[in-house]
Amino acid sequence: MPSTDYRFRLKDALLGAQMLLVAFGALVLVPLLTGLDTNVALFTAGIGTLLFQLITKGKVPIFLASSFAFIAPIGYGISTWGMPATMGAMVVSGFVYVILSFIIRWRGINFMLKLLPPVVTGPVIVVIGLVLAPVGVSMALGRSGETQVIPLETSMIISMVSLVTTIIVSLLGKGMLRLVPILCGIATGWLTAICLGLGDFSKIAAAPWFGAPHFTFPTFEWEPILFIIPITLAPAIEHFGDIIAISSVTGKNFLKDPGIKSTMLGDGLATMAASFVGGPPNTTYSEVTGAVTLTQAFNPAIMTWAALVAIALSFVSKLGAVLNSIPMPVMGGIMILLFGAITVVGLNTLVQSGENLMEPRNLAIVALIIIFGMGGMSFHIGSFKLGGIGLAAVTGVVLNLVLPRGPRKERNKNSGASTPAATGGGAVSDNKIKS
Repeated sequence: MPSTDYRFRLKDALLGAQMLLVAFGALVLVPLLTGLDTNVALFTAGIGTLLFQLITKGKVPIFLASSFAFIAPIGYGISTWGMPATMGAMVVSGFVYVILSFIIRWRGINFMLKLLPPVVTGPVIVVIGLVLAPVGVSMALGRSGETQVIPLETSMIISMVSLVTTIIVSLLGKGMLRLVPILCGIATGWLTAICLGLGDFSKIAAAPWFGAPHFTFPTFEWEPILFIIPITLAPAIEHFGDIIAISSVTGKNFLKDPGIKSTMLGDGLATMAASFVGGPPNTTYSEVTGAVTLTQAFNPAIMTWAALVAIALSFVSKLGAVLNSIPMPVMGGIMILLFGAITVVGLNTLVQSGENLMEPRNLAIVALIIIFGMGGMSFHIGSFKLGGIGLAAVTGVVLNLVLPRGPRKERNKNSGASTPAATGGGAVSDNKIKS
């Protein structure tokens, strides 16, 4: 059973640094893919984790950092409305989490599970993965838009080395090594790139050792806010899966104490704080849950050390220069696996729910979410536009509310599962793919 002990111990400090190492690859991957500052992402991961601990009274041994669910929205938002307006929309997305936490406090967990069941969240997660797929493939091929930045043959070698290494380490790695497949993939891919003549260390040499992160402060505009809000629904409900996972590992029911109402509030405030200074939205990290399982380090104070190390590293400017020097195909190879895995997480959410997808109601919900999300469907009223993942999420929520349910016997007929999944089984975090 986890108990919080904040007395200084060198062992706890080293365990905290180790937890950050486990989360590091995924933590910096999001800003590297979206153009955000990696040092800011480190800073906001630390601040977000400390805020989460404050709200949950230091009861949950978990670390918060960059959410994969927002990669596509952030990329589109920055290219369409600019960084400040996109960050303003992300602040509002965090506030949506806060609102949901108060709804849960008022109506209970079951209300949220009925509002956002797996038949809605599963296909939305599938859409997120499929929307991101072309980005990963383009980078793996050394392309930026229509421009071939790095020769195709060279890019293919580098990206496939990164991809294969990540897969092999995730399958065959032992102990802590198995928890850092992304770092292993980046290291081997980068080494391959250097051997093929793509190493450029001039920016690293020119960067100062220390300096404040380059913060970006938000502005608030209706169009990006309305674009982002629907996308927030899926990762918000996935939060349940993360809390269930860490509860299982530690043997304590965090759904009741401190309760989803508090953990969701902590997640929301952490996301708001991150977005206020130009960091990516936060989410609870499953790699760290895996590390907790392996080390049996249940003391939540260890996550305080991880947060403090992340904040300290955010002021090392040389680290940001190193990360930004990673060649494009290295990241592309890893993204192919990660974005595909997001899609699989969505499919698994549907499978674990035990729902009969050929039942007309479920078929309509899943089909329209995927086709609206992938087909480029958009909805316009004046200057307001809703499309892509946002439209897919809204469509799923609305259809789930308005379409009548068939008789229970008919809903379960020909279902692939003999028993329904456990509560929260469909709430699988996007971060589970990174462990």
